[in-house]
Amino acid sequence: MARTPKPQGEVTRGTTAPNRLRRVDRWIAATQAAALRSGASPLAVDLGYGASPVTTFELYTRLRAVAPRLEVVGVEIEPGRVAAGTAFLDVTGPHEGLSFRRGGFELPVPRPPALVRAFNVLRQYDEAAAWRAWDGLRARLAPGGVLVEGTCDEVGRRAVWVALGAEGPRTITFAAHLRTLDRPSALAERLPKTLIHRNVPGEPVHDLLTAFDRCWATAAPHSAFGPRARWTEAVALLARTWPVVTAPPYGGRRRWRLGEVTLPWTAVSPAEGP
Repeated sequence: MARTPKPQGEVTRGTTAPNRLRRVDRWIAATQAAALRSGASPLAVDLGYGASPVTTFELYTRLRAVAPRLEVVGVEIEPGRVAAGTAFLDVTGPHEGLSFRRGGFELPVPRPPALVRAFNVLRQYDEAAAWRAWDGLRARLAPGGVLVEGTCDEVGRRAVWVALGAEGPRTITFAAHLRTLDRPSALAERLPKTLIHRNVPGEPVHDLLTAFDRCWATAAPHSAFGPRARWTEAVALLARTWPVVTAPPYGGRRRWRLGEVTLPWTAVSPAEGP
């Protein structure tokens, strides 16, 4: 009898909490609906969902609202976490199109996915391994599919994520709970592993965050109208000198008021490459 191949990757800490990934889920639902509806049987993978299956269930609920035929599979290396997902379904009742299985970066799913969400998965890897993980996951996407990889804090108030297609990184998005944000550069601690060590003078991501802080300071008078007004004004100022995405569905004041800003990946691509 053939032995089942060992899943690719390492077990994460597994930290999770309800609504921790609401910001990225909201963004995916708004910007990736076409990919999620593509094909006869679109599939999404929640890779490395952690000790609790709750964020996978939330992804399923939020994305099925815009793509009713979407199947969602939660994938975890640690067998106990997969068992927790199965137990969750036993308790809450079956949810059509939602399942859990053991695996890693090899993505043990029946067909190429339209979406892979990998959040807080690559933090423990070194930069070179993170680039390799990006390449491997991109190669497994369905045509037109997207990989959304990023990180957030423990309660989901600060997050940064990158959207990648088969061709490579497309965009980077910064998102924050604005009432608790003291300055945009505080988001630096949530940069993806491919960038977090590049936040030093001379690197584009450092230049971006420095410029964003200056715009934030200039926009301080708008605080009288609330943190959303200040953030929106700061993003508008940033867009004068940086290629901020200003058109829907990725940009514009509607998304900015949510505490988001998206730029093309080329704006922050490492100066010397991976």
